Formats: sequence, structure tokens, C-alpha cells
Amino acid sequence: MSIKTTEAKLYYALYDFFEAEGFRLHMDKKQFRKSTLAGFVNIIFSVSEYEKDKDAWVEVHIGCRNDQIEQIAQQFLNVNLVEFRADVNTLIISTGKYNDVKYFRYKIQNDEDLTDTCEAIKEFMIYSGFSFLNSVTKLSDIDRILNSASHKPSKYLYNQIHRCFKGLIAAKLNNNPSYQRLEDTYRDYLTKFANETELHNFERLAAYLQYYGNN
Repeated sequence: MSIKTTEAKLYYALYDFFEAEGFRLHMDKKQFRKSTLAGFVNIIFSVSEYEKDKDAWVEVHIGCRNDQIEQIAQQFLNVNLVEFRADVNTLIISTGKYNDVKYFRYKIQNDEDLTDTCEAIKEFMIYSGFSFLNSVTKLSDIDRILNSASHKPSKYLYNQIHRCFKGLIAAKLNNNPSYQRLEDTYRDYLTKFANETELHNFERLAAYLQYYGNN
């Protein structure tokens, strides 16, 4: 089954399910999205074609955006074009990684596979996905997830360098009492793994946050 056909059938089959939960389909962004007071939560579909047998592979990601964090972070990360910055997720994780299963994807060869995949996605959302999305709608939620184990990689972001930036911003905005320790921890990590530009931008961010007033 081709990518375009798979995507169209997937969105059609899942439309009513997600609409009932308040999500709207953004087909151009390949996701269902629901607005929150802080930004949005979303379910993103990545459909790829396996070159050998032309089967479609579907990977599902869930996550959220906190506008306040991203409005600051995107000034210092310099990786996204301006027109895409409003769509950047603050947290994002694949359903496989959420369940600690590496490289998990759904394989779709025919309509029966697609039906089974949709049922599996619905089951995941009912038992895990929606509760997770409901738990990441506040600034304090982001601070907790990114900063509660700052010395370990976070599975809720694919880019650990971005985690340092966003974690520090979340800590500042949430008045985290461990802010200075977090700054030192993330600086140590970046000193080891970031390039010169990224490390420079982190120092710029730290200086900016030092005088940032949360009105």
C-alpha cells in the first residue's frame, strides 16, 4: 500500500475517534491536534515506504507544545525556519519508546493491516496516550518531566541538547528552586556533547534568563 493511500485511509479511519476527544485533523502537518491553555497536544503520524517490498510503515508520536517555552527556546536553538517555529513540539515521544520498545512501527500491506493498526493505536491512546497528554498541559508538568532526572537522558525529547535548553527555560518559568543546579548540570552536558555554537547559545540563554521577569 502506497504512502499517500495509507495516510489517507489512516486519517479517515481515525478521524471520528480523535474528533470525539476534541482533536482536529491537520492533514498538512500529518497530525491530530488539540489546543490547550498553554499550547497544544498532538498525535503525529510518520508514514514511510520500505523500499524492498513497498510496504508502508507507520510510526506514531505523541507530544505537546508549550508556547511560552518555545517562544524563548526558538530564539536560541536556531534550527527551525521561522515559518515552522509555531509548530515545534516541546515534548515528543514515539508510542514504541513510550512503551520502551525500540524501533517499533506498524507494517501495513493491505486494508486488514490498516484496520488492525488503527485498533492498536486506539487501544494505546485509551489506555496510555490520552492520560499522558492530559498530564503535560501545564508548565509545571514540563518542568517535572524534563528536570526531575536532569543527570539522565530524557526519553521525551529526541534531541538531548534541546532538552538542556528547554529544561532550563521550564525551570526558570516555573520558579524551580533547583534552577542553578540545573543550569550547571546542563552546561556540563553541553560542554561534553554540544558544538561551539550550541554552547555559546546556551550561555546566551542563561544570561537572558538571569534577568528574565515572569510577569
